Amino acid sequence: MIRRGRHPLDDYIRPGRLPHIWCPGCGLGITTTAFINAVQEAHVPLDKLTVVSGIGCTGRIAGYLNVDSFHTTHGRAIPFATGLKIANPELKVVVISGDGDLFAIGGNHFIHAARRNLDIKVICVNNFNYGMTGGQMGPTTPLDARSTTSPGGNLEPPFNLPYLAKASGAVFVARWTVFHVKQLRKTLTYMLEKPGFCFVEVISPCPTVYGALNKTPSALEMIKSYKRNSVICHGEDPDMAYIGLQSQILVGQFVDIERPVFTPGPYYEYDEQLLSSKSILKKLPWARGRGEW
Repeated sequence: MIRRGRHPLDDYIRPGRLPHIWCPGCGLGITTTAFINAVQEAHVPLDKLTVVSGIGCTGRIAGYLNVDSFHTTHGRAIPFATGLKIANPELKVVVISGDGDLFAIGGNHFIHAARRNLDIKVICVNNFNYGMTGGQMGPTTPLDARSTTSPGGNLEPPFNLPYLAKASGAVFVARWTVFHVKQLRKTLTYMLEKPGFCFVEVISPCPTVYGALNKTPSALEMIKSYKRNSVICHGEDPDMAYIGLQSQILVGQFVDIERPVFTPGPYYEYDEQLLSSKSILKKLPWARGRGEW
């Protein structure tokens, strides 16, 4: 009888959920492995790690990890993570989701979580479209790129996710592709150790729909394109622009700053006596002189 040896990452994966559902050539497996390795290197205890995701191909990562994980409703991963962090500040809360989930329906939540510098980590796997639901045009679909809802090419300029994160107040922002495995692992390790709202974009174009419509049908061609077109940029680069596979992909850490981390104040505490008393009207300037309820 042949006995399978134990894999060093067995403790981090739920074997009952395998095999995974991702398509051949998808970079989500690479991203998942890089994240697990980062958790190991950052020495994050599994009983203190929580992974939250929304809906989409990337959202499946949470279900495969052998930690307390939450597969939430579409676009609501960050507010769910916010509640977890406020309720239990000792947790290491990580959001892993896709570009459509985080920056279309969930864009408002992303902006405000970064603005208040909540101590959560956000990883966005950017596949340039809504991959799970048919390859529709999304907020990060490159200019002129085709999708199932833009067969003639996208006419709308896409979000530059690192710039959006930086402008919103994130203290650490980075961009890599799934070709840059070692750099991605090191970046995620640093992200887990840095306090505050951190954001990492992982470029991984959907090989099934986006790839077929934009002349990149195979995983091998994707990898060759990453290697040929990527330019590593360390440090802040004011000329950094959002690009697609047809032009240079500018990747690498470009912002790392210090800001006070958000901590809940007394206003988050439930004051039963105050709320049960009609004297609350006296504390509200707009309610003075208007009588009782």
